[in-house]
Amino acid sequence: MIEDKRGHIDYDESGEGPTIVLVPGSCSTGVAWRPIVSQWKDGFRCVTTSLLGYGGTAERRTDLDVDISHEAAILEAVIRRAACPVHLVGHSFGGLTALAVALRNNVPLLSLSILEAPAPEILRHMGEHRHYAAFREMTDSYFGAFHGGEKAAIEQMIDFYGGAGTFAGWPQRVRDYAVETTPVNILDWRTAYDFLPASAALAAIDVPTLVLWGGKSHPAIQRANELLARFTTAKVVTISQAAHFMISTHPKEVAHTLAQHVIAQNGRTPAVARGAATHAY
Repeated sequence: MIEDKRGHIDYDESGEGPTIVLVPGSCSTGVAWRPIVSQWKDGFRCVTTSLLGYGGTAERRTDLDVDISHEAAILEAVIRRAACPVHLVGHSFGGLTALAVALRNNVPLLSLSILEAPAPEILRHMGEHRHYAAFREMTDSYFGAFHGGEKAAIEQMIDFYGGAGTFAGWPQRVRDYAVETTPVNILDWRTAYDFLPASAALAAIDVPTLVLWGGKSHPAIQRANELLARFTTAKVVTISQAAHFMISTHPKEVAHTLAQHVIAQNGRTPAVARGAATHAY
């Protein structure tokens, strides 16, 4: 735990080697990365945290101020605690926050990996109205259901990402945490809709960047990340059989892809990076 004057920030680390900071998405904590970390068998120094309002990380946003800078600031605190240049990896809303950290350029990064960032405003900016509408229709329905008293309204959002029946198939404790943190997730979506980085700023990111998505993910999510990769001139990898929750459903493929990206910046190829199961375009 990092003690900060604005509230606690989750911090945990394990393993040795190049330092990777792993940022989970909404309705989650650093525990979400265990399937990935276990694949690496302590071959990397893995630092995990939780975003605002999840785990032990205190919320800083308010209804009147949802700026993504608040999320970026806690990640910068985590990177400073790590006390070295890091490989920054973010999944889902964690990926969008990792992007904001790279744009701010306040801490030293060796590489950036973004796994299915929710970036609807890029779609709107680029005139991708059908895909943008898919995001808006989902969140409008989800928010309306929640404010109308539907306890498990977040199921709509989870199934949008993972496909019909995803939420119902989760363990009860995972569903309970998603339901409990629904108000925080709604803030996350407001933050995402508030965030539109300029294309010039994205193009100016000067660390090796990877954008990864699942071949079975919603078309709007795939297209948003395709555009993000184009603007950042990132390497693109698609895991053909995966959808949004790939860090738990396809940990071997995701771990391999991330390890390759990290190792490419460190000039060595340990065993954890061998044996591909991904499709790169």
